[in-house]
Amino acid sequence: MENLQRIGISVDDRLLREFDKAIAKKGYTNRSEAVRDLIRRSLEADRLAEPETIATAAVFVVYDHHQSQLAQKLIKLQHSQLLTAISSMHIHLGHHDCLEVIILKGRVSEITKLGDSIISLKGVKLGKVNLIASD
Repeated sequence: MENLQRIGISVDDRLLREFDKAIAKKGYTNRSEAVRDLIRRSLEADRLAEPETIATAAVFVVYDHHQSQLAQKLIKLQHSQLLTAISSMHIHLGHHDCLEVIILKGRVSEITKLGDSIISLKGVKLGKVNLIASD
């Protein structure tokens, strides 16, 4: 187990009440773990702002599978980036709509470029790239 250090912070009553309500809704049992998570998220956001950071991403794409050649274009993009695209999952949402979840790993700049290429394809209705630093 890592060495833990105790720190003290000053917070006004109103802000602390709001924080306690927010962390209770999320299921935290104590303030310390909630503060540690806030610090981790802040540090991760700083790392993800660097284009050379190694990261993993899930690209979520909702598209009309009747759109001409779209499924083939999605596959082609993934196959052309074999070192970046490491997995995918296809889910039928309805008669027309499918959800594709594509897992990418690499530099933030590479992931962002490929994710944008996927999301901008004609026929994609919704798309989102969710990045996590992979250190």
